[in-house]
Amino acid sequence: MTMKTMRDAFLDGLTDRMQTDNSIFFLAADFGAPALDKLRQSCPDRFINVGIAEQNLINIASGLALEGFSVYAYAIAPFISMRAFEQIRNNLSIMSKFHRLNVNMIGVGAGLSYPVSGPTHHCLEDISVMRTLPNIDVFCPSDWVLCDKFIDYSIDNKGPKYLRFDGAALPPIYSDTKVPEINKGFYQLIQGKDTCVVSTGYMTHTALSAVNSENTGAGLIDMFYLRHFDEQALIAALRNYKTIITVEEGFIDKAGLDCVISNLLRKAGLNCKLITMGFKDNYVFELGPRDYLHEISGLSAAGIFKAIQAAADK
Repeated sequence: MTMKTMRDAFLDGLTDRMQTDNSIFFLAADFGAPALDKLRQSCPDRFINVGIAEQNLINIASGLALEGFSVYAYAIAPFISMRAFEQIRNNLSIMSKFHRLNVNMIGVGAGLSYPVSGPTHHCLEDISVMRTLPNIDVFCPSDWVLCDKFIDYSIDNKGPKYLRFDGAALPPIYSDTKVPEINKGFYQLIQGKDTCVVSTGYMTHTALSAVNSENTGAGLIDMFYLRHFDEQALIAALRNYKTIITVEEGFIDKAGLDCVISNLLRKAGLNCKLITMGFKDNYVFELGPRDYLHEISGLSAAGIFKAIQAAADK
C-alpha cells in the first residue's frame, strides 16, 4: 500500500501534463516541495514564485486565466483561502460571470494537517468560506489517487476551483479498479442498511475504520466534490437510510459538508435523521498528534463508531 501526499501525486501528474500542454501555468506563494522542484526545473518559463504574497498570487493567476491559460495557484490552505479572500471574490467569483477563468487554487494543509502549528495553521474554515462564493467549485479528496485523476478534469472543466489537499502522506482508498466518476462528486464505498456515514477529505479514512469495526452495518459515502455534484444520484444513494451522519474536519453549522447534506435532504423531502460531526464553535489550541486532537474533539474512529451505535439503538 503506497503512502503518498496528495500534493506530490498531483504535482507529479501535472508536471507530466505540462510537458505536452503549453497552456498551463503554475504559480507558487514561496511554498516548496521536492515535487515542485521537479516541475519548476521542467517548465521554468511557466513557473512563477510570487513570494509570500497570496493576494498577488490570485491577481496574477486571474490575469493569466483571462489570457486563456489554465492556471494552478499553490499555497498553504488557510493563507490562500482566507488571506486572499477579497481577490478570490472579486477576480474569480465575480469575474467568472463574464469570463471563463480556469484558476485552480491548491490549498495544502486542510483541517488539522499541521497539528502542532496551532490554530493559525489549522484550516477548519475553508470549506465554508469557499462555498459561500458563487462560481467556485470545491474539491475535497480523500486520497492521492483522486488527486491524480482530477488533473485532466481540472484542465478540461474551465472555471475557478478550490482544491483542498491534506498535508499528510496517506494510503490510497481508491485503485485502478475502483475509480470514482469525478463529475458525480461522491462514491459509495460501503452499502449499509439503516445508517450511512457521509464523510469528506481526511475524515473518510477515519470513518472507514469506524464503519468497518465490529460489523456496524453502516454505509459509507465519500463526498469529494462539494458543489455541482450529481444531486439526483446522491439522493438515490441516501433515500433508503434512516439516519445520516456527516463527518468533516471543519466547522459544523457553517456551510460545510453538514449543510450540503442538510440542504439536499430538505430539497428532496427525505425524512432522514441527520447527525453532524465536526468541530464546534471553537479553535483547537491543544498541541499533539492529529489523532489526539481528533479524540479530544470527538472525531476519532471510536467517536464515529459511538455515533453509529447510538443511531442503531434508537
